[in-house]
Amino acid sequence: MNFAVPFTVCSPESGVYHALLDSAMSDPEPRPSRIHSLSISLAGAVGVTALVVAGATIWLALTDPITVAEAVDSGEYAPLVEELASVIYKALAGLIKYL
Repeated sequence: MNFAVPFTVCSPESGVYHALLDSAMSDPEPRPSRIHSLSISLAGAVGVTALVVAGATIWLALTDPITVAEAVDSGEYAPLVEELASVIYKALAGLIKYL
């Protein structure tokens, strides 16, 4: 019976051995700082929130243009904010109901 060795043995004189040793002994890559990770997460959360509010505003302008026009005309944004909150709530409730 002839058993083949599934790997090759590297000798210290071979270039492969030195390349493996150098990569194993080199310094690890620097990890990003905790503040950097937190700032990226915060920027992502702000971006997602802005995206949701912008989408709800467009949806509200298309489905209830009178409320949007009255809010812009009078400068009173409380009804617009209430409608936006209602639209976002209904969307989240529908998503949760779907899941």
